[in-house]
Amino acid sequence: MTPALIALVVVALLIIVVVAKSVTIVPQAQAKVVERLGRYSRTLSPGLSLLAPFIDRVRATIDLREQVVSFPPQPVITADNLQVGIDTVVYFQVTDPRLATYGIANYITGMEQLTTTTLRNVVGGLNLEGALTGRDGINSQLREVLDGTTGPWGLRVARVEIKAIDPPPSIQDSMEKQMRADRDKRAMILQAEGQRQSAITTAEGEKASAILSAEGRKQAAILEAEAERQSRILRAEGERAALFLQAQGQAKSIETVFQAIHDGKPDQGLLAYQYLQTLPQIAQGDANKMWIVPSEFSKALEGLAKLGGADGDGRSWMDVGPSGDGAGRPTAEMDTSGWFESALPPAADQPEAKIELTSIADTAPAVPAPEMPDTTSLARAAEEETADGEPQPR
Repeated sequence: MTPALIALVVVALLIIVVVAKSVTIVPQAQAKVVERLGRYSRTLSPGLSLLAPFIDRVRATIDLREQVVSFPPQPVITADNLQVGIDTVVYFQVTDPRLATYGIANYITGMEQLTTTTLRNVVGGLNLEGALTGRDGINSQLREVLDGTTGPWGLRVARVEIKAIDPPPSIQDSMEKQMRADRDKRAMILQAEGQRQSAITTAEGEKASAILSAEGRKQAAILEAEAERQSRILRAEGERAALFLQAQGQAKSIETVFQAIHDGKPDQGLLAYQYLQTLPQIAQGDANKMWIVPSEFSKALEGLAKLGGADGDGRSWMDVGPSGDGAGRPTAEMDTSGWFESALPPAADQPEAKIELTSIADTAPAVPAPEMPDTTSLARAAEEETADGEPQPR
């Protein structure tokens, strides 16, 4: 290779190096900090940019997107002297590449240490239960402190989240026992409450059933008593009507017999014959050991002997014709049209037939006493009929 060719190659390589040093490309969502002769010159935005070769150089390339950094668990002592491990997640974004480059040597490390110290200060004033249940308050305090402190670093902290809080194993075991006991307690309370409610509902049902049963028995007793009362009233009405009709019949019978005897003109012989027919009835009965013959018995026998033809003429009492007064007198025809008439109102018109049964919840209506017929007028009418000998029309 000739010297001229070597020189040409060296010049070409130098040109390539100069061009590479003078041209740079910045990707989207990134920024590059440029220094000129060791001092900050400018910040390059995304796109193609030219640099002065061997004078300007890119100090750092900063990512402008929101970043997520997860820090390992840090030991923290709570207010009740319990050591817990808390790991956090920080969401931040670089707002000023120049400050992020020159304001702090490593903003990730600085943010991690700042998060740890702030977390210990915040959690140190809380007990374990407060730390476990107050995560939102801890997150808000951490964000306020980090955002205010990292502002000079060109950072903006969007939010801070506590990923986990790990208490010691013994504390976890105690917490699990406490939680299990609390759940058992709530379960027993709920079960007791259910049994109480069930007992109350059952008692209410039994009470309502007893009330309805008592009301039903009461109503049944009232209706039964009312039915018995109506039955007795109707039975008494029937017996009264039967007795009245029987009395009327007996009055008619006595009247007819009396009229027949009156029309037949009976003499002493007939009375003696009736007396002889009555004697066997007097002697009947096991308790009748003896009976006394009255003094008139001999006279009755004498009359009976005369009737049999013992007076010498040979004529019997059966041969004697009827007397003139009784032979020609006609027998009066009996009027029986009013024998079975009753002064009682019809059954459908009686108050007992108009009783309406009410429901079980209502009280049985009071039934007025049926109007009784005037027995005095009926007895007076019967006496008039007996005295006159003829039935009186009603």
